[in-house]
Amino acid sequence: MTTDHAPNKLQRSLMRLDEAPAFMRGFVQNIILRRAVPFTGTAGVRFVSLTPERVEVHLANERRVQNHIGGVHASAMNLLAETATGMVVGMNVRDDCLPLAKELSMAFKKRATGSLKAVATLSADQRAIMQSRDKGEVQVQVTVTDEAGVEPVECVFTWAWVPSSRPAKN
Repeated sequence: MTTDHAPNKLQRSLMRLDEAPAFMRGFVQNIILRRAVPFTGTAGVRFVSLTPERVEVHLANERRVQNHIGGVHASAMNLLAETATGMVVGMNVRDDCLPLAKELSMAFKKRATGSLKAVATLSADQRAIMQSRDKGEVQVQVTVTDEAGVEPVECVFTWAWVPSSRPAKN
């Protein structure tokens, strides 16, 4: 399958960041993405790396996301993994389609230490399928690690996409 396709709306928006001075790009990127998904701003999710193949997001272990034992709350871990997977899907879904979270599996394995990082990836075949079909679903790989390099949770997200009820905008 071919993976060459024109950038979608999200990719085009992020490419506009190249016009900003290099020292401001990360800051501006986080503002733009937090406006698109306001809860990520509330929690303090930081967008570190965004490509159509891989998305990396971080979450500091701050009071606003802590549980009763001072670690990152389970719901905040879910938000981090969902944000990474949703963003990588969002960078690949066609403009005439709408991405929707369909299923989540999260197994808590160990207590998290400090801040967390989530990395979500899509294969070339998964990306090509998203471009060639009006609707479908994809299981997105995501790894969540803490400051010690431990995976406190094992997550699997399934995302679907369906035709949008609105015409695509450029």
